[in-house]
Amino acid sequence: MRTVPGPTDHVVVVGAGLSGLAGALHLLGAGRRVTVIERDAGPGGRAGRVRLGGYEVDTGPTVLTMPHLADEAFAAVGDSLDRHIELTALHPAYRACFADGSSLDVHTDGEAMEDEVRRFAGPGEAAGYRELRDWLRRLYRAQMRRFIDTNFDSPFQLLHPDLARLAALGGFGRLDRRIGRFLADPRLRRVFSFQALYAGVAPARALAAYAVIAYMDTVAGVWFPKGGMHALPLGMARAAADAGADFRWSSEVTALERSAGRVSAVRLASGERIACDVVVLTCELPAAHQLLGRIPRRPVRLRHSPSAVVLHAGTDRTWPGLAHHTLSFGAAWERTFHELTCSGRLMSDPSLLITRPTTHDPGLAPSGRHLHYVLAPCPNTEVGPSATDWRDLGPRYRDSLVAELERRGLDGFADSVKEELLVTPLDWASQGHAAGSPFSVSHTFAQTGPFRPHNLVRHLENVVLAGCGTTPGVGVPTVLISGKLAAARVTGGARGPRIPHVRPASRVARAAPTVKGGHDPS
Repeated sequence: MRTVPGPTDHVVVVGAGLSGLAGALHLLGAGRRVTVIERDAGPGGRAGRVRLGGYEVDTGPTVLTMPHLADEAFAAVGDSLDRHIELTALHPAYRACFADGSSLDVHTDGEAMEDEVRRFAGPGEAAGYRELRDWLRRLYRAQMRRFIDTNFDSPFQLLHPDLARLAALGGFGRLDRRIGRFLADPRLRRVFSFQALYAGVAPARALAAYAVIAYMDTVAGVWFPKGGMHALPLGMARAAADAGADFRWSSEVTALERSAGRVSAVRLASGERIACDVVVLTCELPAAHQLLGRIPRRPVRLRHSPSAVVLHAGTDRTWPGLAHHTLSFGAAWERTFHELTCSGRLMSDPSLLITRPTTHDPGLAPSGRHLHYVLAPCPNTEVGPSATDWRDLGPRYRDSLVAELERRGLDGFADSVKEELLVTPLDWASQGHAAGSPFSVSHTFAQTGPFRPHNLVRHLENVVLAGCGTTPGVGVPTVLISGKLAAARVTGGARGPRIPHVRPASRVARAAPTVKGGHDPS
């Protein structure tokens, strides 16, 4: 594995999102002095927080899987996830509701899910589910260490016995066909293939290897942190501060000073200069490329995942048919993905993710109130409406979305909304997300593994990238791995004695703001 040459004692991490915080913790554990620079007033990045009239709104991901990857980052500094964050395993992980009026609770416990599939679709499908679950486990084992949790220096690294194992498992076939070998019921096939949307590829075109995301969702378990998803970056920032990280909040990096093929310092908008030995850039790829002064040449232009419209609604009621996470599928399926990725039209028969975090933490809303998060995938601005089009389109689409929710059984939703926040591709674009998509670069074969934007920068030997735009990719588990992989580029993966770094208590406190409903380990 290639690593950063020369001195690496002081590392500046740009961005306090999940990848930056994971990278910082792994670097601290390996004995590096770490400065984290964040343009916002606190940690989180995509996993941010907005206070909306007494409601505590997570602005980013709502589904937490593979929490042991976060625990690895805490453990790097001798800390633990459970000291900072109280997790609840979700049972069911999801409730899937279909256009024909049927519903299925998706359990991560094998026996419970087999019983539910038998009730839902009969004994034949239950037997198919058992085989599918075993296949997902084997697929995960074949991929994780060699193809996901690894730094690629060359495509030739793929030539390993695990590649043959992956091929033997059918990982290079098409996802929908492979799932169809186990399950005949089209509703069940959706439950185990909708995750391809996270990768930005329709199930009919996605590699079967991407079923590893379904493993994370439907086998490994789904969790909820008390205080909401934002509690995770808050806890990571606390642990990093306790371990000696120096956080610079409300600070923006505007330039990198260079000398002899290395970055020698970062400059902030305030004019401050911070000398460093290594820089880890976790900002969006366009922002990173702007700081680097060039865009790496690729044979084919990067393609981006579909975007999403998100309606955050604080309501005075809720609906008993909703679980913590509810998948509301429309009747259309192949057409939906064609609209999202090819024709650029809004979904004519939408499939939606509805999350109600107050199911497990009522403290995220005023007493007697509820918080609902409705995510509707939509085309990104490269194939669909432009960012500016959403100024007029957004409010109209919000109304059609609310009407659709009421048609699907959430009667009175419109009148129940007391506070709301609508997020569209216009907002994602204004935050610097390429193509107006928070899901970054899609996971086509040409943008996966060694073919994804590298985390090393060719013309600057001490700059490393992390985040969902680089390896291994999009999603909470993978960005946590991305931070670890970036740290390994600096340290070679070796741990060392942590450099003692005593900081004023007031600085530590600012690095660890408390969120209403969160778990404060102090």
